[in-house]
Amino acid sequence: MNLSDQAVGAVMMALQKSLMEQSDIVPALKEFEFKNSEEGLMVMNPTIVKFDLEEIPENQLEEDA
Repeated sequence: MNLSDQAVGAVMMALQKSLMEQSDIVPALKEFEFKNSEEGLMVMNPTIVKFDLEEIPENQLEEDA
């Protein structure tokens, strides 16, 4: 069995989230539900990474340029 590109991406997102949160990646990996497909194993419940975006006022962007 192989990991599909989607599954590799899911592993990478779980790694990114664990690095950002400075947490263990093992629980996220253990929760993955896999499904076999023609492309390889797919992750049915990939990790979701959310970012809090801080808006920068337009005039501050112009000052930095």
